[in-house]
Formats: sequence, C-alpha cells, structure tokens
Amino acid sequence: MELAEIALLAAAAVHLGFQVTVTAVAYPALARVPPDQWGPAHRAHTRAITPVVVVVYGSLVVTGGWVLWSGPRVGAWVALAATAVALLATALAAAPAHGRLAGGRDPLVWRRLLRADLVRTLAAAVAVAALMTVR
Repeated sequence: MELAEIALLAAAAVHLGFQVTVTAVAYPALARVPPDQWGPAHRAHTRAITPVVVVVYGSLVVTGGWVLWSGPRVGAWVALAATAVALLATALAAAPAHGRLAGGRDPLVWRRLLRADLVRTLAAAVAVAALMTVR
C-alpha cells in the first residue's frame, strides 16, 4: 500500500468512526429532546459538531486528492467513489436537512436526515473495506 493510500485509509477510518458515533449517539440523543427544547439543543449540536465535520471531511478531501494525484488502484478508486457518495449525501441531503431543522423539528425532514446519515455511514464503511483490499 502506498503512503497516500495509507493516509486515505486513516482518514476513512476516522470518518467511519465519526459516522457511527453520529448514527449511534448524536442523532438518538437529539431525537429524545423535548419539542420545546429543540431549538437550543439543535444549535448546540451544530456548534459542537461543525469543527469535527470540517476536520474529518477536510482530511478526506486532502488525502483523496493525494491518492488521485498518486494514481489510485482499484480498491482506492472504490474508496474514492464511496467517499464521494458520503460527501454528496452530506452536501445534498444532510446539510440542507439540518438547515431546515434549525427552524424546528419536522418529522419528514428528520427522516430525510436519518436516511442521508445511513447512506453516509454505509459509504464510509465501503471506503474502509475497499482500502483494506489494496496491497
């Protein structure tokens, strides 16, 4: 495995850990917030998680670019595609859902967010698994 691929594997593993934590801890905690406390709780969640998102997704972009520049092999291509799916799910579904949820809890938007989160978590797992096949 090339150094760029090792760096992407490390970033992808951190991403997977982050996504599993959001899925298993952060979103269930938000779901238990009473409706009258939703606004402050959602704002607190957003303030706390935004720096982590920037670091995790930034590392994926940087290491993914390095792998692209280095000439990825098949497993790395699959990981890059899976990572792109996670980034797109965030940009096109999760981030807009959080924007709408900032104005109040909406069950339809919440379900949309959870679906996007599932896509991101599965994509992160695929990325790690694909990189583990690179020799």
